[in-house]
Amino acid sequence: MPHWIVSSFRHVIPALVVGVSACGAADDPVAGIPQTSIPPGDTAAFRAAVENAAPGDIVEIPHGEYGGPHYFTGIKGEPGRPIIITAADPSNPPHFTGGSEGLHFVEPAHLEIRNLVISGQATNGLNIDDGGDFSVPAQGILIENLHVFDIGPDGNKDGIKLSGLVNFEVRNCLIERWGSGGSGIDMVGCHDGLIHDNTFKDGGSTGIQAKGGSANIAIRQNRFENSGARAVNVGGSTGLQFFRPHPHQGFEAKDITVEGNIFLGSAAPVAFVNTDGSTFQYNTIYNPTGWIVRILQERTESEFVPSRNGVFTDNLVVYRRDTLSDIVNIGPGTAPETFTFARNLWYAEDAPANSTPALPSDPTDAVVGVNPRLSNPASGDVSLSPNSPPEAGAVGAHALP
Repeated sequence: MPHWIVSSFRHVIPALVVGVSACGAADDPVAGIPQTSIPPGDTAAFRAAVENAAPGDIVEIPHGEYGGPHYFTGIKGEPGRPIIITAADPSNPPHFTGGSEGLHFVEPAHLEIRNLVISGQATNGLNIDDGGDFSVPAQGILIENLHVFDIGPDGNKDGIKLSGLVNFEVRNCLIERWGSGGSGIDMVGCHDGLIHDNTFKDGGSTGIQAKGGSANIAIRQNRFENSGARAVNVGGSTGLQFFRPHPHQGFEAKDITVEGNIFLGSAAPVAFVNTDGSTFQYNTIYNPTGWIVRILQERTESEFVPSRNGVFTDNLVVYRRDTLSDIVNIGPGTAPETFTFARNLWYAEDAPANSTPALPSDPTDAVVGVNPRLSNPASGDVSLSPNSPPEAGAVGAHALP
């Protein structure tokens, strides 16, 4: 699991200013530090404030509309002194609307982006990357409390696109209606990350995708509502030139942990695609429309490992036999026999006596045909009810240790 912390807050300056010094007292302007006002909706003043920000500075943006795109290179804070871009009033955030992209940061470091609304872009809402220099990743990035919606709407267009990030965190964001072939969050060659407590709704192809050599990422306690064909795509299919590190290590994704999440609808909650060992545990799944799990091989080059060593344990799975194509979809060239299935609760609500899943390896300690008696799943409430049996209390998102 990631063991780092990217966020640490230091000196707050009143709204509409830039400028923080390590020697200033919290909540007080710092004598001698220039302070730059950003008039509401003034895109030129906003860009100037970001471009001139130094380590430890806070760029506070007043409410207003800021047409895009906004493109920044080399915005770098320091460890313990990040540059922070945030709303002056988080209850009335600025709105970045229109253009090809809302915000695009190339080669940033120790940067925090908070409390913004981004919508109506033709390609990506927020884009952060390493500028194609795989030896110097974007690092120390925090994304918090963003509302990103109506991106695309057609094609491979992402709510948040991350390429070549190390030590990053995405939390408490709402991402809705991204491109029909895109992702709510798309990661290419990202490492040591934490994505938690976000909501993904009514999106295109995938809710979260980790591919292109991505590794050591935790996807924790998020909510996915009708989040595409694959709510979480562990792996994928990436052009060889885009892998981080480069050259590739023989997998699209490795050591991705998906835990404590809620999945409502979607064709499949999770797909393992050219994946070398990842874990899906303590999740609650309700009524997917195609499969519960997909094990696929979309890269056929001999140097790529077959999808293997996945772990699917301690999940609460409620489904309908009359809507699923199958429990597990197994593609050619994979190693499904290496997957572990253990301690999952399986309940087919339209055929309880036929709840036993067909799995590619022998399951361990499965609970089959026990109605978990969720509170009101038809309205999206998949918490336990007072009548839930004890077996249901040991699995699913609510049971995450």
